[in-house]
Amino acid sequence: MSGDRAALLRKALALAAVATPGLSAADALAAPGGVIRPHPRWRFVFVNHATTNPFFVPARYGIEDAAALLGVAHVWTGSRRSDVREMTAAMRRAIDAHADGIAVSLIDRTAFDSLTVRALDRGIPVIAYNADGGRANRRLAYVGQDLYQSGLEFGARIARLVGEGDVALFIATPGALNLQPRVDGALDAIRDSGKPIRPTVVGTGANYLGAQKRIDTYVGSHGAVRGLFAADGGSTQAVAAVVRERRLRGRGVRAGGYDLLPGTLRAIRTGQLDFTIDQQPYLQGFLPVQQLFFWRYSGGLVTPADTNTGLAFVTRENVRPYISTSTRYEGSSSRREYPAD
Repeated sequence: MSGDRAALLRKALALAAVATPGLSAADALAAPGGVIRPHPRWRFVFVNHATTNPFFVPARYGIEDAAALLGVAHVWTGSRRSDVREMTAAMRRAIDAHADGIAVSLIDRTAFDSLTVRALDRGIPVIAYNADGGRANRRLAYVGQDLYQSGLEFGARIARLVGEGDVALFIATPGALNLQPRVDGALDAIRDSGKPIRPTVVGTGANYLGAQKRIDTYVGSHGAVRGLFAADGGSTQAVAAVVRERRLRGRGVRAGGYDLLPGTLRAIRTGQLDFTIDQQPYLQGFLPVQQLFFWRYSGGLVTPADTNTGLAFVTRENVRPYISTSTRYEGSSSRREYPAD
């Protein structure tokens, strides 16, 4: 048999394997002519700062899907409340247990530096995702939104919407590097706009109900506020609730924020929020698994690469696909379907 015909036969077998009921994607990839050859079932550990936050539901689906596709195992651990000590303890356990790769949300400038070095010295690749820590951290790559650039675009949108007056910028955990760069960028963009806007940064805490109460209290004592904006998903949904309950749209108050929580999307559809920002949480789970896998599979020759998961403004004009479709990609369904409908 010629080389061309043999290659064609291998491809046909691989396609048949993909179409075979009950055959996993990993098995199909490893079938004759497939891309992936048999390999150890590597175990990748994700160290997260908000393990129960609904924002990470689609990220976890991304992790599951990439792990199933590539035939690896995964662990989800860290802290429920952005406690750096809990996170570093989880990362230390992953290193001591000889994890095959670590993805960590670097929410602190220095706390993870020595652990990253320890992991790398032991041959464990480390990728940052969702938050990128300080410049001294030796992680191999960052997968997530460019947070400061996102903040610049966030602030520019605020300046266009409000024009002048008092504006509140709400943030769950001030100083945390998964959020603070957005606020820093927004403040810079508002200042650079030259418009007479007076921003105030307000901490809300990681608890949704507590955030809503703090936002409501702020509004109650700042009757002239012209805009309410949030740098995180929980605070954005809380802003939407306060805008609705106090009927602030009738007073001309503008509002918006980040992420795709159900209350946020409903508020955009009904006109209570002007916008929210989609940062592709599914990819923030899927891509680290993919990059850690190929580092292992290539023996370290295919190194992880910085990947910006982007920024998309979701408004009343383009919100329909987000609310009319239940998918794993935005966390509204656990079903694996193609196409998404």
